[in-house]
Amino acid sequence: MLDPEIAEILKNMNALRGPGPEDVPVAQARAGHDAETELLAGEGPDVHTEDGELAGVPARIYTPPDARGAVAYFHGGGWVVGSPRSTEAVCRALALASGAMVANVDYRLAPEHPYPAAVEDALAATRALQADVVAGDSAGGNLAAVVARHHRALKLQLLIYPVTDAGLNTPSYREFGEGYGLTAAGMKRFWELYAADGLDPDASPLRATDLAGVAPAHVITAEYDVLRDEGEAYAGKLEHATLVRVPGTIHGFWRWQRASAVARRAVEEAAAAIRAALA
Repeated sequence: MLDPEIAEILKNMNALRGPGPEDVPVAQARAGHDAETELLAGEGPDVHTEDGELAGVPARIYTPPDARGAVAYFHGGGWVVGSPRSTEAVCRALALASGAMVANVDYRLAPEHPYPAAVEDALAATRALQADVVAGDSAGGNLAAVVARHHRALKLQLLIYPVTDAGLNTPSYREFGEGYGLTAAGMKRFWELYAADGLDPDASPLRATDLAGVAPAHVITAEYDVLRDEGEAYAGKLEHATLVRVPGTIHGFWRWQRASAVARRAVEEAAAAIRAALA
């Protein structure tokens, strides 16, 4: 069963009238994502924040007292919507709870900047930051996994319901393809706008054949999510991975820090994994 707070959020989502996610213009989708953030995520806790650049890539950086280690964070949104503002609350919370500096990377978005622009930005920012950890949710989890393949000096990859394959044909796609927030049709459209070759492991890391030696992973999936099975399959391919399926949750829950106690607990647990990796 859905967590009660998550069930209420989903009920309100499903009550909204309008075109399906596969038909919404990009500008409208971005505005809707921003509105959802404002309502469900909130501002997050107080922590020192400044805007800067990492190898020319804009980033918002959160630095807790006596920071130890650095995390490169990539927001979700199907490589098309979202910004550091989308994950402001969760990155603030993650920085304070982990004790690490967190850089919320503002990588270029499709369709204006199709694949591999986001990958290039994520790699450049990670290297400039000299990050110890990469992290991201959804499409950002995809970028974090790709960066971890290329940047073998990392201590941890934190992947929150990551996109790992372009196949769109897992059991969770068929079971949760409609009515649970992120739809199968919506995810298909994101792939089309991203314009990546789904066979390329820098787009579909589940298809990579060179995963030996990548950083250990902490993988979080949502029980009622089209991306659940591919995220769990990716964890299963790694040499060292901790997999946490959060019961009663849907795609997007991680960001909803204002509205969901489950989301806040997930951040605390992820922060503990970062602390352990940096110890």
